[in-house]
Amino acid sequence: MKILSRQDLQDILYGATILGTGGGGELTEGFRLIDDALSKGKEFKMVALDEAPRDALVCTPYMLGAISALPADQEKFYERLPRITEPSILVAYRRFQEYLGRPFYGTISCELGGSNTAVAFYAAAMSDAFIIDADPAGRAVPEITHSTYYIEGLPAAPIVMANAFGETIICENVIDDARAEHIVRALSMVSRNDIAAIDHALEIREIRDAVIPGAISMALQMGQTWRKARADGVDAAAAIAKQGSGIVAFRGVVDDSNWKTEDGFTIGNISISGRGDFAGDSYRIWLKNENMIGWLNSTVHATIPDMICMIDTDTGEPVTNPNYHAGQNVAIVILPAPVPFTSPKGLAAFGPAYAGLDQPYRPVVPPCAPGVATFGDRGDG
Repeated sequence: MKILSRQDLQDILYGATILGTGGGGELTEGFRLIDDALSKGKEFKMVALDEAPRDALVCTPYMLGAISALPADQEKFYERLPRITEPSILVAYRRFQEYLGRPFYGTISCELGGSNTAVAFYAAAMSDAFIIDADPAGRAVPEITHSTYYIEGLPAAPIVMANAFGETIICENVIDDARAEHIVRALSMVSRNDIAAIDHALEIREIRDAVIPGAISMALQMGQTWRKARADGVDAAAAIAKQGSGIVAFRGVVDDSNWKTEDGFTIGNISISGRGDFAGDSYRIWLKNENMIGWLNSTVHATIPDMICMIDTDTGEPVTNPNYHAGQNVAIVILPAPVPFTSPKGLAAFGPAYAGLDQPYRPVVPPCAPGVATFGDRGDG
């Protein structure tokens, strides 16, 4: 077992934000949760998958919805509703344990991201439970079906949800994760595009071979690499690419860009004009919460499940969606896809077709094998 320090937690959340490819929630929200738990004397206890008892009951807590703000004209629909002061994820967690009549041993994050990784950590810490060093994505993803749970056919239900208005929903008899996505997304859309959900309440023996072990350690190492690069004055994008076995694919400045909230997702485009070695070239990213497709000079260059990461080259900070702006100097780093997503079922759920492309998946860099705490060393590229 490892007790995570505040520095460990900071490194994990920054590493998860980098690997979140623009999605996974805001770092500020992640740090708010972490610091709230620490201020209350709580500990963040992490155990490796193999350290947890086989009959230990674990769950996957997360927040689901758009990552952009609710349009102002929709706020009026919620004005008359009461608001709870307790984080909705804790309401859902407590209600789930009551429903099962059994406490959770720990939590597994649904994805790597500045907020959603912290949400799983927070639920565990506030309940004196454990954080499992694994996850079902190895990156951030927009939908419940984009996970190794879905690839391996593990049931999401029962699902317990809660929102900021104190409304709690228990959903049973859901046929699969695809249906779970439709149900939870719909409930999120009537909850200001933000709902706490907990699913995949299973024992370690059931999920042992259906998640990516070492995913949190991988984020920790990425965050440590990022922090050291900034402290040493080293180019953050190059350091990220080297740590993540990827490449720095493009450097330039953000031009005309846009985004909108649609069907519970944040949808947008980011246009970048090349600078330096990339002068005269252009790069465009289409996003659906996460960065989905990258075009180099109007030719498809990178697609999901590869990780298309954007780094602000002036600050070194990872750029989360939709927090890009005209005149922003950025680098595009492509990191390899987690191997489970490169299987036929993985690509059917989260490959080019999901992003609207009629073409096969063509990895920019070799896929990343599961079960390792670092991607390896490929250099800047």
